[in-house]
Amino acid sequence: MLRILCNNLSKQHGKQQQTGLQWLIGVPFMPFTVISSLKCLHTDGDPFTPNYAAEADDLQVLLPRGLKVIGALFVSDTNGRDNALKVGDICSKLRKYLLPMQNESSFVIGVAATINKDDIEYFIYMEGNSSSIEAFKTVIHEEKSAQYLWDAACLLHCQMSLNLPVYLASNKSSEEQFSLVVEEFTANLKGPRTVFQAESVANQSEECSSLLLRCMDSNMGDIEPLKKNDGHWNEDYLPCSKLSSTNKCVLSASGVEIPEPIKLTVLHQSSDNVKARAPSVGFFPAKEDIRLIMWIIKLDVLCLASRELSLADAVSKLIIPGLIDQLSATRKVSNIRMKQPKLCAYHFCPPGFLHPLTAVYDLSFGETEMKQVEVRKRLHVRLKLPLDRPMVRVANALTFATTDAVAGNHSKTKGMMRLTNVHVGLSSSGVSGGQMRLLESSYEYYHYLQDDFDDSGWGCAYRSLQTIISWFRLHHYTLVDVPSHRKIQETLVEIGDKEPSFTGSREWIGAIELSFVLDKLLGVSCRILNVRSGAELPEKCRELELHFETQGTPVMIGGGVLAYTLLGVDYNELTGDCAFLILDPHYTGTDDLKSIQAGGWCGWKKAVSSKGKEFFLRDKFYNLLLPQRPNMV
Repeated sequence: MLRILCNNLSKQHGKQQQTGLQWLIGVPFMPFTVISSLKCLHTDGDPFTPNYAAEADDLQVLLPRGLKVIGALFVSDTNGRDNALKVGDICSKLRKYLLPMQNESSFVIGVAATINKDDIEYFIYMEGNSSSIEAFKTVIHEEKSAQYLWDAACLLHCQMSLNLPVYLASNKSSEEQFSLVVEEFTANLKGPRTVFQAESVANQSEECSSLLLRCMDSNMGDIEPLKKNDGHWNEDYLPCSKLSSTNKCVLSASGVEIPEPIKLTVLHQSSDNVKARAPSVGFFPAKEDIRLIMWIIKLDVLCLASRELSLADAVSKLIIPGLIDQLSATRKVSNIRMKQPKLCAYHFCPPGFLHPLTAVYDLSFGETEMKQVEVRKRLHVRLKLPLDRPMVRVANALTFATTDAVAGNHSKTKGMMRLTNVHVGLSSSGVSGGQMRLLESSYEYYHYLQDDFDDSGWGCAYRSLQTIISWFRLHHYTLVDVPSHRKIQETLVEIGDKEPSFTGSREWIGAIELSFVLDKLLGVSCRILNVRSGAELPEKCRELELHFETQGTPVMIGGGVLAYTLLGVDYNELTGDCAFLILDPHYTGTDDLKSIQAGGWCGWKKAVSSKGKEFFLRDKFYNLLLPQRPNMV
């Protein structure tokens, strides 16, 4: 029986996304279970002759330790069994590159290939026996896939900052010298002076909230827990489940909940515990020209383990090899002879994935440098992500501190808790038979008197702009902080739109000024719709409907002395009846969701209510600012 946890291998996605050769990813403690798939990139035009070394290098970094390639998928309309034999052999060869020094305990690879336009057939391929292949009789697509995975698995997280001296000799290759550094680092990790402290983030029980582990000799398989005072822990060999948190971290990008990881800290004993003695200095003259470079790197390793795996084995088989792999991988993304790189590892869980993935970026010249953009584009292709929105930028990276997680309807910005998505749970718009189009969540609600700043009577457009910028932040298009009123004014002065006296004033701004600020601070372009009268606003519903469907960004409506944020429209094309979902920045109360919704500060409004009251005034003109979603990764 084969179990599929990733929904992008379903029949509906077969023709659209599953072209070419792909690797099927699983875990050793869940036999015949596919939890994700990754596109093979290095094929030189022929999917059946991949560049194994290049693929292995990429996957070694991308896949957290504990995940492994268990099979391959090739989509075509030709005979599935023939393709299954080919990709089974390909997958077997790739595994030898990924694990050259280890003997696989499993001799079976799950292989999938399409045999017609509507279905995918899966086969078992026996490694080393090209004639032994058999179709799976039962294939289950698990509905509660995330729960199924994390009921059996947990995460371990280890960070380590290093300042490694690399001596570059003119007559030796930097690769050779870097290998010596990695060997020394490996020896230290496995040495008797290194201790790993494992901690439960949630402190589930006072009996066991942390544990110390030490490598007893050079064999990584011989790591065991240190004894507690009564010797209890050394005998039991505690499993990961004893420290694994039941707390979940909600990921906004994928909507998947993953557990908070077990935190591992590397502690190094620097003293020998011997009597003090006079310091000595040794001098060893160099026989050739040597240049010393400090290799500064922060390792950040995430591993996936069975909850029943002992913590000792998790350290020896996952954490230590993961640290070594990541250090080795950093050498391949930058030339140490040319410059001092700024190498950083980040973890992501993009849409369609149940588990995190890791990328190492060189941010010496920032995220927007073209070489780094190309790295992200290749990653999007491998992960089968859209190429028009950011999903693996630094802003998308996971954070595992429970205090940083979004809770309920609140979001944390620079120490302030703000309401998010305040339109959720509103009653009907009142339009019968309409087509409802809303912005793509999420956003933060900015309104009068927030941050102990009195802008009542003049700051509504500023607040609308802050809400719009929060949308771009929460969708990871920018790391720019939501600007204050003064920062907005300074920006308009800087670009020459306003005089210096404008800074610190209480002057109003409108849609044109908002477009200038979005362009300057975020590089976001905008469309502006002009409406001569509030009575004509319903005529723009079709355009607004299209905007929310294609762009999904909040819209600012400015007219007279008032500004609002538009979150969506409900429009009946046949009758012309329509309603506007308005977020009103003029609210001056506390951030209480019930009060805001009950008071109509966020709610559906018609241009003219059933009682004849005008929301949009007939004698005022209106400008609508439509921010455009950047086409970027």
